[in-house]
Amino acid sequence: MTDPIRLAKRVAELRACSRREAEQFITGGWVRVDGIVIEEPQFRVTDQRVEVDPQADLGQTEPVTLLLHKPPGYRTTEGEPHASQLLTPDTLWPEDRSGIRPLKKHFAQLTLCVPLETDASGLVVFTQDWRIARKLTEDAATLEHEVIVEVAGEMAPNGLKRLNRGIPYRGKTPPTIKVSWQNETRLRVALKGAQTGQIAHLCEAVGLQVLSMKRIRLGRVPLGKLPPGQWRYLLEDERF
Repeated sequence: MTDPIRLAKRVAELRACSRREAEQFITGGWVRVDGIVIEEPQFRVTDQRVEVDPQADLGQTEPVTLLLHKPPGYRTTEGEPHASQLLTPDTLWPEDRSGIRPLKKHFAQLTLCVPLETDASGLVVFTQDWRIARKLTEDAATLEHEVIVEVAGEMAPNGLKRLNRGIPYRGKTPPTIKVSWQNETRLRVALKGAQTGQIAHLCEAVGLQVLSMKRIRLGRVPLGKLPPGQWRYLLEDERF
C-alpha cells in the first residue's frame, strides 16, 4: 500500500503533462479511477487503476450554455426556491441533441441571463460563456421575447389595436410589439426588450387580468418541446 496522492499528480505522471493540464483532464470527465469517472483533481488515490480516456481532448472544455424550462414559482432573482436548483444531471432532457456529457463543472460559475417573473414559466438561460452573457445584456433592448399569456376579463374596445400600437411602460413605448389572439383566452405577445411586469401592465391597460405567462422564445432560440423542470444544452448552431 502506497501513501495517498492527489489524482491530479497521478494523471500528470501518466500523461507526462503539467499539473494544470492534468486538472483539466479530470474536470473534463476524461479520467476514471477503477472504472468510475472522477471529476475532482484533489481526489486521493493509492494503488487504484487510473485511466485517462485515449480520446481526451482539452479542446472540448469550452464553456456551456444551459436552457431551462422554468416552472411557475421558481425565482430568477435572489430568493428561494431559485431556478438554478433545477439544474442537475438528473434533470437533463433525455432528448438533448448536443452530445455533451454533463459534468459537475457545467453547473458552476453560471450567469443567469434575461430574468423571468417568479409566477411565469418558460425559457430561462444560464451560461458560462461571457460572449453570450454580453450579447444578452447589451442587446436586451432589441431581443424579442415571445410569450403566451392566459388572460381573464373582457378586452376594452380597440384594445388589440392599442396593444399593437404600443402602450407606454415606465415612461417608454415598446419599439416593436405584435399581439394576437391564440384562442379565446390566450394572447400571443412578441415584444422586444420586455421588462419584468410589462406584459401584465399592457394587459391591465386594456381591461385584462393575467392568469399565467409562458415564455416560448428568446430571440431565435425557441423553448420547443422542452418539458417543465428540465434543461438542455444550447446547440453549436443556435444563435440568439
